[in-house]
This record gives sequence, structure tokens and C-alpha cells, in this order.
Amino acid sequence: MTSESGSIGSINTALEMPRGTSLWEDGWHRLRKNKLAMFGFFYLLLLILICLVTPWIAPYGYEEQNLRLGAVPPTAEHWLGTDTFGRDMLTRILYGGRISLMVGFIATAVALVIGVTYGAIAGYAGGKIDNAMMRLVDIFYALPYMIFIILLMVVFGRNLLLLFLAIGAVEWLVMARIVRGQIQSLRQQEYVEAAISLGLSPLTIIFKHLMPNALGPVIVYTTLTIPNVMLLEAFLSFLGLGIQPPQSSWGVLISYGVETMEEYPWLLIFPGLALTTTLFALNFLGDGLRDALDPKASRD
Repeated sequence: MTSESGSIGSINTALEMPRGTSLWEDGWHRLRKNKLAMFGFFYLLLLILICLVTPWIAPYGYEEQNLRLGAVPPTAEHWLGTDTFGRDMLTRILYGGRISLMVGFIATAVALVIGVTYGAIAGYAGGKIDNAMMRLVDIFYALPYMIFIILLMVVFGRNLLLLFLAIGAVEWLVMARIVRGQIQSLRQQEYVEAAISLGLSPLTIIFKHLMPNALGPVIVYTTLTIPNVMLLEAFLSFLGLGIQPPQSSWGVLISYGVETMEEYPWLLIFPGLALTTTLFALNFLGDGLRDALDPKASRD
């Protein structure tokens, strides 16, 4: 009887033990305590939602002009005013946000795929292969990447798809270095040696066992790459090498606003505010994720 009651008591004690939390659950708990990061998170969710439904909520047509009206400051009918062609600025900013966010996310995804694959292979291979691959990265670093993008746009034409690929093709270098460092620190772990002894292929080990444990820094850097890409697109559009009419992005609207800022300052102020607040939100979220997923912080 005593042994039975003892075994039942041990079972009850085991059942009452608190459940452990994973790194991701702990990171989400930390992130929720960061007010600036949560502001950035919900602001971006709201912005993405608004951009997705823009065709249904935009007060006017994207290319709808009223030449008789011309450029007017904010009114009850046009909340953010109109441009010199009489086009509603709120509508153009909403559609411009669709393009700017699309460039930011898709170009970052291109850089993510290239950088993660390249860095993971280099970090796992090690030795001469790693040395040769990283010297190639150093060579790319030495090249003026802006000139490379401009040459691509001039030679192959200026279209949206090429802009995604061109920007993504020059933003993968830092990602490759980050992933390489993470893979090098993880490849000596016991579970990797066990996977090798089981005869798993290197690609299976890299993408099934190593990469899931290196996602923290990758996610953080991804959130910090998106604003860099958006700024790069805005700069290219400012030079006339980005989005082409009749499409527009926040960079195109800012470029147009700079030309007319003395007479019509609202044409610069409102697109500039849209881009600035989005960049702040992305950086707040990136900083919050960095703090939340930092392994050293999780032990405090």
C-alpha cells in the first residue's frame, strides 16, 4: 500500500511540474514587454492591411485627374491635398505604399534566400571551400553596389521585377556572413554529429537541423534589411531609376515633392511622413526582436 501511494504521489508531483517554455515563447514574452516594438508590430500590420484593401477604400481612382482643380492643400474632399495634375494625394500615397512595401519585402526575400543558402553552405563546408566563398563575398563588398544596380537598370530596362532582383542581389552579403557564423558555431553540436553518423546528407543537416537553430539572428536582420531596401528604392526612384509612371512609390512621390516643395509643401510632407513612420516602425520592431531573441538576455 505504501509503495502504491508513493508511486501515485510521484506521478502527481510530475504532473504538477510547470511546463518549460521554448526559446520562441520566451522571445514573444519579452517582445510583448517592449512597447516600442509592439507599436512597430501593430503599426506594420495595420499598414499592410490598409495597403491590401487600398483598391476598395481609396477615395479616388489611382490615375484620376482634375486639371481644373490643380494642386490644392488639404481640404474636406481631399484630406491630404492634390498634386499639380489634380490627383488625390491620399490615394497616391496608399498605392505608393503598396509598391514600397512590395519592394521592401520581396527584395528582402530575394536577399534572404541567396544569403542564407550561401552562408549556410560556406559555414558547414569549412576549410578551403569556406575560404574561397567568403573571399568572393569580400570582392562583392569592395564593388560599388549602387553602380551595379544602376547598370542593371540601364542595360536590362527599368521594370518592377528587375528592381526586386537587383536590390536583392546586393543585399545578401551581410546575411551570408551572419548565417555562416551561426552555422560554424552550431556544426560541432552533438545532434549534428548524430545526424552525420546516421548518414544524412549535408543539405538535410543544414536546412533541417542547423538552420532552425540559427533563425533568431536571421529574423532580426531581416526586419532591419527591409527599411534599408525601402530607402534604397526611394533613392533610386529619386534618381529616376526606380518605379516608373504611371506607377508610383513613396520614393517617387518624395522626388516629385522635392521639385515643388516651395510652392506645394504638402506634396513632400505627407509622403515623407508615410515613409519615415514606416521606417521607424520597422527599426523599432527589429530592435525589439534583437533584444527578445538574444540568448544572453534570455539567461538574465
